Amino acid sequence: MTPSQSLSQLHQDAQTIFRAAIRAVDASEAVHRNLALDLEHDRLRAGSLTCENLSRFKRVFVIGAGKASAPMAAAVEEIISPFHEPQGIVNVKYGHTNPRPRFIALQECGHPLPDIAGVEGARKMERVLDQLTETDLLFVLVSGGASALLPAPAEGISLTEKQLTTDLLLKAGADIFELNAVRKHLSALKGGQLAVRAGKATLISLILSDVIGDKLDVIGSGLTAADRSTFSDALKVISKYKLTERIPSAVFSRLRDGAAGRIAETPKDHDLEGRTVQNVVVGSNRLAIQSAAQSARDLGYHTLILSSTLQGETREVARVHAEILREVVSTGHPIQAPACILSGGETTVTVRGSGKGGRNLEFALAAAVEIKGLPRSVILAAGTDGTDGPTDAAGGSVDGTTYDKAVALGLSPVEALNNNDSYRVLEATGGLLKTGSTGTNVMDLNVLLVGLDR
Repeated sequence: MTPSQSLSQLHQDAQTIFRAAIRAVDASEAVHRNLALDLEHDRLRAGSLTCENLSRFKRVFVIGAGKASAPMAAAVEEIISPFHEPQGIVNVKYGHTNPRPRFIALQECGHPLPDIAGVEGARKMERVLDQLTETDLLFVLVSGGASALLPAPAEGISLTEKQLTTDLLLKAGADIFELNAVRKHLSALKGGQLAVRAGKATLISLILSDVIGDKLDVIGSGLTAADRSTFSDALKVISKYKLTERIPSAVFSRLRDGAAGRIAETPKDHDLEGRTVQNVVVGSNRLAIQSAAQSARDLGYHTLILSSTLQGETREVARVHAEILREVVSTGHPIQAPACILSGGETTVTVRGSGKGGRNLEFALAAAVEIKGLPRSVILAAGTDGTDGPTDAAGGSVDGTTYDKAVALGLSPVEALNNNDSYRVLEATGGLLKTGSTGTNVMDLNVLLVGLDR
């Protein structure tokens, strides 16, 4: 099959490829692939692990947080209900409540900045943890956004102080590893503390990864994994972004006291020894990209996967992608047209303006500036959760004509980028990609297409 050469068809193909990636990491299907009940043999399979002697459990609880926690909870409930009706609560982002489980409560709360509703949900989960015994089975569901959606401030730290610290780090351009190193040391549950609080119960954590490298201690700030970061690491992050004088004094004091050994560190490997904790990654960005690649091949494109571990400043990463696209058009390297180049990961935006946008929208607009006038080329950048920053768009889709369209409408793409105002330009030029909540979250995906030369 030879792809059509019209820009409209290239945009359509890019969206088809993106949606194929989303289907591959559907949260409900991911749980069903990795969790299976076998009542005949009295066991439960979780990933590659098997939990034997299932009948010893008298109660089943489900707690957790994330943008995809609702479909994950509904799937666990469907699978486990023939054995026991599960009890519990999961925190989800406002509006991310479908499908709604029958027995497990959903607590809607704030993201990316935590709010009081998130704290209330976390306290209810703490009450579940406090009643667990060795005859209980606990499922912990973790997906993208869990760090913000499960705020349980450590003693002496208020929610407002955590909110301000998180906001400062986000605007400074801190990546997820740096951000979570700080959040884990301001929390009562993160950094493996939830696993310790579960006591002698059997804990199975089902994790939809939104972190580069699928690092268990970083996804959701490592609720059920030993923490590799320290109070000293958190202090270094604050110093790196020159926030020492800007973060709340209580936050700085806690980090300083922890680094000095006056506050106990987050749990390390030896702290989880002897506990029954199974962490299962049920979906990832790599799986999404592999499915996107197959979709592109089915559409007739020569396909190349660049990386599923993209990091760095969004505009710089977008510029590199644009140059690769230009090389394909000019020389047929590193892949000949019709070409599809895929990448994934999570870049960061250093916020300097007051406009509306997110990292994917900024990626798309920055790419549009770089590929101005480039023929038969499209770049799509979108978040797999369907929401990019504080907007209703998943991301954007641009081509070589986007820049001139914006200028014709009296808009300056460069000025918009400087004001972090990508949404307004892409909305005006028809470049917004809106999917609504996708029910999953495995970071971001970039689709670069080059059609055949007429």
